[in-house]
Amino acid sequence: MKILIAASEAFPFCKTGGLADVTGALAQVFARTPDAEVVLFLPRYRNVGGGAFSPKACGGSFLIPVGNRVETATMSRVQWGKAAVYFIENPKYFDRPGMYRTAAGDYEDNDERFLFFSRAVLEGAKFIGFKPDVIHCHDWQTGLVPAYLRTLYRIDSFYAKTASVFTIHNIAYQGMFPKETLLKAGFTWLDFTPEKLEYYGGVNYMKAALAYADLITTVSPTYASEIQYRPEFGHGMEGLLKHRTSDLFGILNGIDEEIWDPATDTFLERGYELKSFQRGKAACKKALQKELDLEENKDLILAGVVSRLDHQKGLDTLLRVAPEFADKMQFVVLGSGDPGLADGFTALAAANPKRVAFRSGMDEALAHKIYGAADIFVMPSRFEPCGLSQMISMRYGTLPVVTRTGGLKDTVFYNGEPKDSNGFAIDHADEGQLRSVLGHIVSLYGWRENWNLMVRNAMRGDYAWHKSAEAYIKLFNIAIQRRQL
Repeated sequence: MKILIAASEAFPFCKTGGLADVTGALAQVFARTPDAEVVLFLPRYRNVGGGAFSPKACGGSFLIPVGNRVETATMSRVQWGKAAVYFIENPKYFDRPGMYRTAAGDYEDNDERFLFFSRAVLEGAKFIGFKPDVIHCHDWQTGLVPAYLRTLYRIDSFYAKTASVFTIHNIAYQGMFPKETLLKAGFTWLDFTPEKLEYYGGVNYMKAALAYADLITTVSPTYASEIQYRPEFGHGMEGLLKHRTSDLFGILNGIDEEIWDPATDTFLERGYELKSFQRGKAACKKALQKELDLEENKDLILAGVVSRLDHQKGLDTLLRVAPEFADKMQFVVLGSGDPGLADGFTALAAANPKRVAFRSGMDEALAHKIYGAADIFVMPSRFEPCGLSQMISMRYGTLPVVTRTGGLKDTVFYNGEPKDSNGFAIDHADEGQLRSVLGHIVSLYGWRENWNLMVRNAMRGDYAWHKSAEAYIKLFNIAIQRRQL
């Protein structure tokens, strides 16, 4: 099976969030599947090419129509394990300080940048002679690829039997642009209808994929249901998704169990596994308390947060509740985003220097240390398509505190009985429920036998990618068979 993955980011080449972790992991796990040949297409952003990877230029160039003009694309390539990674290059579109935006907001020409990329993926595959059985597209930045396959490229014999599968990582981000984008992208006004590309008078790249892809997936079974039946989750797409319900599947993400392994994690003060987690986590906690100048006290619950600071993540709720618990537990927060939340956590840390530490930005080493040292990991998200942090924290024996939504509901189980629980869950990201569960956690922490039972449940979970990959390959085969008909 020839699989082409098209994405706007993939770790370790370019990353702004969890999308990159997922696309990077899938490329590797698909490439290890027997009889699979995998190529990954990415934009060549300014920061690509550092570190261990230096892409080599593929000779030649090709032209991509953008409106009534043409733009030139070149490509470079790097071999990454069994997967080949191709970078679409055009300095005008991709040689910029940020991938999608500046501090002032999104780039105004993101419609052009990603219609160029989407079409360059299709032309680039022809350029290197890779005829895919399936193109796996991710989020709105590649949403036009399935639409192109069924419109402009429907009579192109190169793609006659190519299926498309589109994965929604976060439906809140849709790529909405003015109607003039339709012509820039090479479509005609015949395509500008409610069942095709038109969306409230404009063009919506996410909708284009949902209308044209052979199959649609999203990143957890619960999220697949939420985006169809709850308008606050579907963000306007629930009608179309309900219409395509038989083509929509929820496949839970996994985590890279080599990167996230407390037994071999070199960032930790002391590695540990299921049998040695008590000594290991105690050593990690002491080291982190010392590093962040917190009170060194093994009996204080340490609550960790590694997150984007965003309304979605429910951390405003934690910010309001945390002061009531600063005499009973410690909080370590690592993240960047909303300036108001950053200021709030900065002030909370200043008022409680021995109990609260806040670090702005993303720091890989500190993130690993927090997962290893913390007793609980707080994720009171208002919605969460899948979430990786709760899986990482459980692998490290750190009990997640989550809201029952999306992938959090599918992975964290809590019914008040420690023997059946691997974390803690509330129904809504509100202060009363968070206050109540933190109070329960403070009292339960003293019952070490029950606490350690839950930790073992968490650490025994299987969070690897192999099950997810098998589910994707099964769907790819279904999509390919449909195309043969």
